Amino acid sequence: MRMLTTITPKFQVHIPISIRQKTGLTQHGRALIRAEKSKIIIEPLKSKFMSLAGKYKVEKPIPAEKVREAIDYSDKE
Repeated sequence: MRMLTTITPKFQVHIPISIRQKTGLTQHGRALIRAEKSKIIIEPLKSKFMSLAGKYKVEKPIPAEKVREAIDYSDKE
């Protein structure tokens, strides 16, 4: 698939939506970029942090507005 895009004066590039959909690029983030002869290749990197989503179960979830109440501020030395 080939699409026309623009390189800004700051060398930023817009990735067209059809390219993003075809490659599964759904959100901004880090990418690996390399040059092969006269081509520029950009590969999105998956977030290591987000890959942990859903891996850990919480027995008693605490609502965000009550987090400060649940923290033990006592000095345990």
